[in-house]
Amino acid sequence: MWRKIGSVVAGLAAWVVIATILDRALRFVWPEYAAALPVFQFTLPMMFARLTEGALTTIAAGWFARRIARTPLWLAYVQGGLILLAFLPVHYRLWHSFPVWYHLTFLVPLIPLTLLGASLARPAGRPGGETASLPPSGR
Repeated sequence: MWRKIGSVVAGLAAWVVIATILDRALRFVWPEYAAALPVFQFTLPMMFARLTEGALTTIAAGWFARRIARTPLWLAYVQGGLILLAFLPVHYRLWHSFPVWYHLTFLVPLIPLTLLGASLARPAGRPGGETASLPPSGR
């Protein structure tokens, strides 16, 4: 049980670290984006860059939690749900700063993208992934 809880916490921590790294990189390579960030005056390409950053971060966090901590796939739903719950109040506060499509494009895929990332990872220590624990078929 503690390994499962720890894996979700590790996935959430990975989300924060990866998002921070990608955000800093985006600010560094795109000075106009860095200037737009404090006042939330983003162009359409900037919004797409932010959404891409969020999607990549969410996939990577799902992968990280499952790969490193050897978690079952269903925990990706828990991790994605917690990420969604964390961002609902943020997007509520920022509702006026972005178009509705932006909020929906960020929030709706959080659970599916976490699941995608987790499904891409083969749990560490299991050579065949989850199928390695299945009994032989008798052939």
